[in-house]
Amino acid sequence: MSVRARKQLRLPADHRSPAAARAVVREVLAEVGLTDLLDEALLLTTELATNGVVHAGTDIDVNVVADDSGVTVTVTDYRSGPIEPTTLTPPDEMAEHGRGLLLVDQFASSWGTSHDASGKGVWFRLDRHGKSAGTAERGAEEPPPVASAEVSEEDVEATARAAERVSWLIHVNDELRQRLTLTQLLSEMLLRLCEVVGAAGGVVWLDGGDGPVALARQGTTGTAPPVRVPLPLTLPDSGHLEVFPDRPAPPYWLSLAALSADRMGLAIETDRIAHTDRRRRNWLTFLAEAGELLAQSLDVDLTLALIPQIMVPRLGEWSAVHVIDEWNELKLAAVLHTDESKLPRLKQLLGGAGAARLAEARSGGAVVPLPPPLEGVVVPLTARGQVLGTLTVGRPVDRTHTPDDITILEDAARRAALAIDNARIHSDRHQIAQAFQQALLPSALPVAEGVGFAAEYVPASTGTDVGGDFYDVVELSGGRFSVSVGDVCGKGAQAAAVTGLVRDVLRVMARDERPLPRTLELLNHTLLEQPEEGRYATLATALAEPDGDDLAVTLYLSGHERPLLLHADGRCDYVGSLGTAVGLLPNLAVNPARLSLRPGDALVFYTDGVTERRHGNQLFGHSGICRALRPLGGYPAKVIATKLRTEVLNFSDEDPRDDMAILVLANET
Repeated sequence: MSVRARKQLRLPADHRSPAAARAVVREVLAEVGLTDLLDEALLLTTELATNGVVHAGTDIDVNVVADDSGVTVTVTDYRSGPIEPTTLTPPDEMAEHGRGLLLVDQFASSWGTSHDASGKGVWFRLDRHGKSAGTAERGAEEPPPVASAEVSEEDVEATARAAERVSWLIHVNDELRQRLTLTQLLSEMLLRLCEVVGAAGGVVWLDGGDGPVALARQGTTGTAPPVRVPLPLTLPDSGHLEVFPDRPAPPYWLSLAALSADRMGLAIETDRIAHTDRRRRNWLTFLAEAGELLAQSLDVDLTLALIPQIMVPRLGEWSAVHVIDEWNELKLAAVLHTDESKLPRLKQLLGGAGAARLAEARSGGAVVPLPPPLEGVVVPLTARGQVLGTLTVGRPVDRTHTPDDITILEDAARRAALAIDNARIHSDRHQIAQAFQQALLPSALPVAEGVGFAAEYVPASTGTDVGGDFYDVVELSGGRFSVSVGDVCGKGAQAAAVTGLVRDVLRVMARDERPLPRTLELLNHTLLEQPEEGRYATLATALAEPDGDDLAVTLYLSGHERPLLLHADGRCDYVGSLGTAVGLLPNLAVNPARLSLRPGDALVFYTDGVTERRHGNQLFGHSGICRALRPLGGYPAKVIATKLRTEVLNFSDEDPRDDMAILVLANET
């Protein structure tokens, strides 16, 4: 005769509800004689009742239905809405909730959820695994019912303690997790498993592709066959958990070991992901800092020397940079080793056994491995589609280069190649600018008896643009000299072209003995005929000729700064009458000024880069020129020019923002 029992009970949302739910389950199972399912039913009911009380925060209904074939338990709460995702999926290893359904899924024959307008519930079914059916087929009598009084309070407490121990097996609180390393955390989990099941010991094995390694170990190996459970890990990692009993392990050991293995696998995967994330963040920081460091250098030699220092020891034990020279051959430009005593041998190997690999990387444009005794990789240095050379990096001391290392090396090589190319472009521009600037200035000033000439030229700080400032002295017949100082509007190649035009016109006209007013008029028309508008020049030109012991000077100022007349006794006078800048207006105003330089006197010409030299809000100005030159009355032209240059540069710590030209004409009779 079939026995069937059912009971439903409303329980309040307090800490006694799980105990009351267990009592209901115990009573129903005792009534139908399913005491063999008592442990599993009490464990799962405790978990669901606890979840309902803690997470729903409402009263719960416990409905228990049992018959000969098994028992069905439904726990319903009255909180509307879907079941939280943390209860349906494997929880985060740091969480302290969401594990109830994992136990249900592990132990129950079947389970599910129910929903209505008032709340939601979770049910599970435990079958007798064919025991009743098999007995019926053999004609055996049904097991006699067991009265509820036969289950003692000690049994209830023992079951509750068992449920608590299973919860303790799985739950590791957040504070403890934060203090433990991965190995310590796995050791703690393994220790708990051994204590819960009563095992003699256990081992957690991890194989990252190079053989299994014991991450955690507890106790001894035991005397009975071990219980082995695989760890759920992502390839290429694999591993398993072994638990060692002293006697044949009961079936529930496998289930509890599987629960622990799941938690251990999650811990290992979480640690791996965190480690990978930290490593990638470190590499990104490394590449960013390397790129910034290389970008700050515009000197080719300094850039080449920096590259091995960036690579060693982070990416290898040694590093070398080869560049393609003017004969299209690889030349060693920089090399670094953690052990300097090994540098001679390293250079010898790079020039011998490694030469073919370097050439292969250069021609193939791909990473080439270096065999022993060098052991490393060669990466081509490619920028803007052109191979500039190779970067060679030896392997780190304790390992070979990983695929991640190769990726980082390729990225670093691209940044290094671009830095080298930028430095070369800057160097080329600087050399071109210097050569162009020198072509606009006289190679030497005339040397004459009783007349002194001296000049100083300071380019702006960039050094890559040609300035518009110039000076020139042309020796004429009869001991006469044509002197000119000018400043063309703007900078760069276009301004330099105008500067060259102005200087050449002045030179040709002076050698042709043309009067200065006519020379300035022709130059003005020439500049106005240029296709580009707005290109004009300010000029200070003078004709100096001997007049006994004096020098007679006729001065023409075309929009330029007035020169300073430094007397032999240190007095300073600004001389000249302002006129119109050339290339600005069709009609040119020329206002000649005549003066005489007595022995010891000097006429100092300069451009606006001198007067506009800035220190904070202060300008060097005309007063600064007088202050610097007063003590130099009667000194030779070279001393005057050098002293003025020094005073102007020392006026500020900043690099010059504008070109500065200084020209001194002195009567040194």
